[in-house]
Amino acid sequence: MGLFASRGYHGVSMDDIGSAAGVTGPALYHHFAGKEAMLVAALIPVSESLLAGGKERVARHPDEAEAALADLIDFHVEFALANPAVIALHLHELDRLPEDPRRQIRKLQRLYVEEWVGVLSRVRPELPAPEARVLAHAAFGLMNSTPFLGGEVDRVRRAALLRDATIHALTGH
Repeated sequence: MGLFASRGYHGVSMDDIGSAAGVTGPALYHHFAGKEAMLVAALIPVSESLLAGGKERVARHPDEAEAALADLIDFHVEFALANPAVIALHLHELDRLPEDPRRQIRKLQRLYVEEWVGVLSRVRPELPAPEARVLAHAAFGLMNSTPFLGGEVDRVRRAALLRDATIHALTGH
């Protein structure tokens, strides 16, 4: 994923990928039909994992919306800090995928967003669902900014700053 993230889909050859994996490029064709299939194989499980993790965090707090929101934020901040290459791939390469896998990934992403919308609607019942959706997307933009951050601030402090900024953006306090 790092190669795709750093060079872009078109900037990486099968030989580059094979070399990074310690095999020849043609050997990869025994496992994948090509670069597209590799990108799909990388992105779909990530989207599935985010959705499953989001559902799990929400289920932990059925009667405590604020706790569910804090858990969702912790989950996503940790994901973003641990996976900057994945975030960069989603931002820059998702639209290059064929329609079917792109549609599958977008559906998983929408379901993940709806987990956030459900919690936000409980935390802030005055918000209509479309407005909660706008805030959820804004929060993702904030948390997913990590691939573009330098290393001037250590990881623990970055996580705290992202958590605080996100909760303030979502709740107004």
